Parts: sequence; structure tokens; C-alpha cells
Amino acid sequence: MMKSKSKSKSMLIGVAVTFVFVFVCGICAAAAAAAASNERVSHGPDSVVWVVQLSDLHFSVHHPNRALDFAKLVAPALSIINPSLVLITGDLTDGKSKDLLTMKQNEVEWVEYQKVLDTVIEKSGLQKSLFFDVRGNHDNFGVPLVGGSFDFFSKYSINGQLGRNQSVNSVTLETWERKHLFVGFDSTMSTGLRGPTNLFGHPTDQLLKDLDLELSQWDSQSEKPVTKISFGHFPLSFSAPSSSGRTLEDVFLKHSISAYLCGHLHTKFGRNLKRHHQLSDHSSFLRKLVQFNIHRSFFESTVNCSLRAPPVQEFWEWEMGDWRMSRAFRILAIDRGHVSYVDVDFKSGTKHAIILPTFPLDSRFMLTSLCRHNYECQSVARSSYETIRALVFSLSPVVSVVARIYDSRSGNLDLVVESPMINHADDNYRGNLYVAPWNYKAFEDAWPDRFWLQIEANDSAGRSTLSELRPFSINGHSLKLSWSWKEFLVMGCQWASLYYPLFWSALYFLFIFLLLPKALLVFTKKIYTYDNFIANKGLLNGVSWFLQELCRIRTLWFGWIAYLFYLILFPWFMGEVFTEGKNMVYMTYMGWVVETSNGKGKHEYVGSPDVIVVVLPHLLFVVFPAILVSGFLSAERAIYREHILAFLVKKKDDLHMNSRKSVLKSNQSSMVSNAHLSKRWIRKLLCAVCLAICWKHFMNCRTLLKAYEMNPVLHFLGYGISIPLLLAHAISKTRSAE
Repeated sequence: MMKSKSKSKSMLIGVAVTFVFVFVCGICAAAAAAAASNERVSHGPDSVVWVVQLSDLHFSVHHPNRALDFAKLVAPALSIINPSLVLITGDLTDGKSKDLLTMKQNEVEWVEYQKVLDTVIEKSGLQKSLFFDVRGNHDNFGVPLVGGSFDFFSKYSINGQLGRNQSVNSVTLETWERKHLFVGFDSTMSTGLRGPTNLFGHPTDQLLKDLDLELSQWDSQSEKPVTKISFGHFPLSFSAPSSSGRTLEDVFLKHSISAYLCGHLHTKFGRNLKRHHQLSDHSSFLRKLVQFNIHRSFFESTVNCSLRAPPVQEFWEWEMGDWRMSRAFRILAIDRGHVSYVDVDFKSGTKHAIILPTFPLDSRFMLTSLCRHNYECQSVARSSYETIRALVFSLSPVVSVVARIYDSRSGNLDLVVESPMINHADDNYRGNLYVAPWNYKAFEDAWPDRFWLQIEANDSAGRSTLSELRPFSINGHSLKLSWSWKEFLVMGCQWASLYYPLFWSALYFLFIFLLLPKALLVFTKKIYTYDNFIANKGLLNGVSWFLQELCRIRTLWFGWIAYLFYLILFPWFMGEVFTEGKNMVYMTYMGWVVETSNGKGKHEYVGSPDVIVVVLPHLLFVVFPAILVSGFLSAERAIYREHILAFLVKKKDDLHMNSRKSVLKSNQSSMVSNAHLSKRWIRKLLCAVCLAICWKHFMNCRTLLKAYEMNPVLHFLGYGISIPLLLAHAISKTRSAE
């Protein structure tokens, strides 16, 4: 009996030990997973931290200079700058063929990316863990499954090598005064299609939940103030809402992050791709679709300094240029909660010095409401206002740094302050911050562009470097900027929300264009002709006559109606959308129809609104012009017919005309001279327009054929040949005056 009890006790102890061991291992595993998700880096005792951002590297086997320049220029720059983090915001490789038409993963480019980054890390002297790279849409071309054989990002990227496999990863930089939380995320589509229909970010509800959790991690745990920065690849104008309708903007506004750093758009659309987001109680439906200027035009009410006042929900979105063509490089600094940045162009080679003013803030890109609140409510220590501060990074030792302030009230830039800056360095600091005391109250002004700041640095080699002349505001008044039309198109329009309204608006317009004149003919019995228009000229009569002429060619009219229904009801074409396999799938205006990843034979639509790059250009630049030119050909035929009849009336003494139709059939060729035929120059011009439309359509088809490896006969269905056939039919039916 005693042996039995002893044995039972031993078993219980063994089970308990095993349980404790498993429990401890579980805690260790959870801690390791948390460490992979949230790294913490101690920066130093001073108030300022700075990081480097690069984006859209597009390393390509066809353009080796991109990688060569990166290794040559970035390594020494990082060595001098010595940032706390290096953020690479997507499109690490190009994934395009030499003719730019076929887009899928190329492992050679990924091997080159890994090799170049390892070289840069070694030469810069930075730790590998300080580098964070996120996936861009080019890194996702044709990747059917994350973690699969063609997911080279997980294998060759720095995040992949360091085990940062989550969709959301964060790192905290901590100083004596403040915490700085950086949260990066991957919002590429879960089923990666080949380009060009892989253009948008697709954050899921789970990703938004994880992002919300990461951004709130210090909200109840930190006695220090926290500055929050997020980074990803896609601008918010190219990010779709989740299935529940939530957006990245909702999460960022909830946490009042300071800035969202992104890439994707390069510099070909402009260098002013910035956008200020602010929550408003009077947001209309239109405001959710478009923002017309960099700043929303809200009425700025008085500042509420009450402790119970809710914090202002706002943030900046800063898209940066690309390495691919512009060799762009960004340094972002956070100085006692004030966020600023400078973009550097390495096209001309290595810079011998880079200057980033960190205070006072650039009035064009400051968090207006927060800065006004901090200043008027004295929420920030006044000591942060008492010096002009700038970071100076130089190849050669810095001899002197001078701050100059200009007053533009007179219409000219009048120098009002010129003050030497001293190196604010100690035993624990890297010695790049220069400061100069000033009387900040003298620069309080309601005009945000009255005072301008410029910093000059001189090095031991006798070289002088000037920072950009930038306006500043002490009391939080921002300088309103405007986009160019190209910048507005890519930053101000929420394309994911605009896709279906634009698609259906275009289709409704085309149907009305075709059906309205037919309805007038059938229901009102009112016939509009060229004679009516000549007798009673007016816009309404002219448009009605023009539209009815197309209806009179019944086969052409029915052909266009049928084609529009085809675009709505049937697949447009079939193609290969993944890097691997030969499974052809088809595309509709709702996206590509692919089998679900669970392999149960169910199908789902993916790539919406990404198909906008195919659907809307086809409707607006091919279908609508083709229908319009068909109408013009019909109208030209009516005018030509009336000229023939007028010509025949003049010759009625020489003609024996039994009926109008018989005359047109039997005598047209004999009575109309070459001179009359040559007068149909409008028709010749319209035929040239038809050829131009067909050429545009042919080039679009060629792009799709190469992109998705299609057979033009088997996989293009009615999409490829319908437009040329309908235009050829229009030309044929309007050739004679019958």
C-alpha cells in the first residue's frame, strides 16, 4: 500500500514538473513571439531620435545600376547619419520583364537584394535588427500563398530573415524623456495577383485589429509621453477598406499618430505627395471620396485647454519618392515630440553634408491642431521652445553652423536673426544636434509664412551647405498648400471607394446615350433629322438628331447595346495570374475569379478594386470614343445624303427619278463626281479616329496578353475583337448615302 502511494505521489510530482516545464516553455515561446513582434531599442539620454526611410528600390536584373548605386551611396550615408532605425517601405524588387509587360517574381532579384543589404549593413556598421522592410505590391506579384515556394519576401527580406513573420511589427525607441513607437505593417493582398491588377493595399479586419493593438501597447503602461509613427507601402488613397468597412485612416485617427510613412507612387506624379488627415463631425459622403487640397478646409475654432477635452484626432501622411529613378532618401527626426523630415536626392552622388532643422517646425507640414494646443495650453515644457535646433550630418568635421531667420512682411526676405549654433553633445550623445538660443515670443505671428528659417553648415574642407529655406510657425498656424492636378488624382481621390460609382456612372451614361434617342423614336414618334436641325438650329435639336442617326443603323445600335451587356454579365477574358501553375482564371468587372485558398473548390473575387486599371480605361478611352465616333459617322452619312439630294434636285431636268430610293441606288455612282466624294473629308477624319481607337485597344490587349500569358483566340472571348468589328461595321454601313 505504501509503495502504491509512493508511486502515485511520484507520478503526481512528475506530472506537476512536466506541467511547469510546458508552462515555462509556453511563456518563453510567447515572449519570443512578442519580441519578434515588438522590439525595444534604447536610443540615448537626449531628446531627439532620427530614422532613415527608403522606398521603392525596384532592384531589377534589367537595371543593375539601382542595386549598385544603393550599395555605393546608402552605406556611407548610413555610416555618417547613424540612425536608430532604417525603414524600407516596399517594392524591394521589380518583378518585371524587360518590356515591362510580364510581372511575376524573379528569385535572382531577391538574391541580389539580400546580398546588397548585407553589404550595406556591414559597411554602415549598423545592427541588422535596426532594419525593417515591408512588402510592396511588386514583392507580391503572382504570389498565391504567403510562405509558399514563390514567397521570396519571407525568405530573402530582412524581416523574413529575423523571423518578423507577422503582418504587423513594431519597435520602440526610448529616451529619458519620451517613448517613440514605430509600427510597420503589410497590407498587400493575401492572394497576390500579377500586375497590373495588383495595385491596392488590402488591409483585413484582423490586420486592423492587430495594428490597433500595437499602436495602443503603451497607452496604459507608460508614464512617459509616446510619439507614434506608422509605416507601410500603400498611400491611403490606394488602400481599400476591410470587409467590415473599416479603414487604416480610422485606426490612425483613433490613435492620433504623428505620421504615416509610405511609398508606392514614386515622384512621377509630383514631389508634394503629402496629406493631412483630421477627424471632423461634419464629414460628408463626398469628403470620404475626395480631399481637394493637402489640408482639409475646416474652420479652426478656439483651442479647448480643458483636461476633459478630447484629444484632436489628426495625422500626416507623407509619401516619399522612389529609389528606382529619383534615388530618394529621407531622414525623419522626432525632437521632444516634434516630427520633421528632410528628403535628399542622391542622383548627383554622395552628399557631403545634410541638414535637418528639428525646431521650429515647418509650418507647411506641422500637426496644426496639436501644435496650437501645446502652445496655447502650455502642454509642452517651454524649454522646448527656447532654442533653434538642427541635426547636421557631414562627411568632414563641422567647423561652424549658423541659423538665419528672415522676415517676409515687406515682400522681400529681410534678415532679422543670424545666430551661431553650438554642438549639443555629451559623453552619451552622438553629437549631431546643434542649438542656438532665441527669443521665440518675438516670432509669434498669425501668418504662417511670415518668418523663414535657413541653416548653414561649414566643414573643415571649406565647403558650405545650406538647408532648404522653409517657413515656420511658433504658435501652430499652418501654411495651406495645394496639389497639382496629378498630385490630387493620386493623393486626394479615394480610388477604392470611387471605383464602383465611376464604373456604374460610365455604364449608365453609355446606356442613356444609346437608349434615350430610341425611346424618343418609339414612344414620342418624334423624328429629328438634319433638315430639322438646319431649319431650327439649337443644341437640343442638334444632339437629338445626332443621337437618332445612330439608332437608324439598327444592327450597329443593337451591337453596341449587346456589347455593354456583355461587359456586365460575362467574363472579359481569361489569364494566368500566378507565378506558378497553368490554371487560367477569368476576370470580370468585379475582379478575378479564383479558387479559395482552402482548396474546397469554392471561388471568390480577388483584385477589386485593382481591376480599375483595366476596366475604367477600357470604358472611358475605348468604348465611349468608339460609340461616339459611330454616332458621328452616322451623322456624317445623313449630311452627305442631304447634299446628294440637293445635287440631284439641281439636275432634275437631266434625271428621270421614279423614287428617292431607286435614284440613290441606281444613279448615285454616276451623278456624284469625284469632287463630291473628295468633300467627305470629315468621314476620312472619322475613319482615322477609328483606327486610333483600334490601335489604343490593340495596345491594351497586347499588354494584357503579355501580362497574363493569354492566347488571343482562346482566352480573349469577345473583349478583343468586338470593338474593331463594331467600328468596321460602322464604317461599312455609313459608306453610302442610303
